[in-house]
This record gives sequence, C-alpha cells and structure tokens, in this order.
Amino acid sequence: MKFYLIDKGVPEEKIIEDNKGYNSQMTAQNASKIMNDLKLDSVMVVTQYFHVSRTKLAFKKLGIQEVYSAHAAFFEPRDIYSMIREFPAYYKYLIKL
Repeated sequence: MKFYLIDKGVPEEKIIEDNKGYNSQMTAQNASKIMNDLKLDSVMVVTQYFHVSRTKLAFKKLGIQEVYSAHAAFFEPRDIYSMIREFPAYYKYLIKL
C-alpha cells in the first residue's frame, strides 16, 4: 500500500508504516500510539477494499472518530475468499473489541 500511495503522489516522507500490525486490531493500537505521540486526530487507512470497514471499526473502537480510507481499484480471484472471511471477522471486531 505504501507504493500505491507514492504512485498516487503522496510524498514518501509523509507515510508512516506499521510493520508490527499483524492484524487490524494491532494496527489500530500501534497507529493510535503514534497518533497520540504526534498529536494527530485523524487517520487515513489504506487497505484492500473488502477490509476497509473492519479496519475503520478497529480505529473507532479506540476512540478515533475521523477515519478516512482508500483502496486500490483491482480485483483478484482470491478476493472472493477474503470477502467471505470478512463478514464473520467484522462481527467479531464489533462484539469483542
């Protein structure tokens, strides 16, 4: 996703990567800490289109209300599995987090 952003004109030095976010919840937690350190109150989530809702939910559950999103516009056959998997995963986040 970093390369997608750079390709779309976002300066590389403006992109903060989370290399320790092994799932959406961890990513939101790690980003929240970075945001607190930098005194930021909004976040731009860049992920696969089928994953945007769950990622935004993870951030909102941490109290970050201004969550924007972007995704690359392409489809792969394996996305079918990912979309199906996303339904129970979203509700797990909704109930558990």
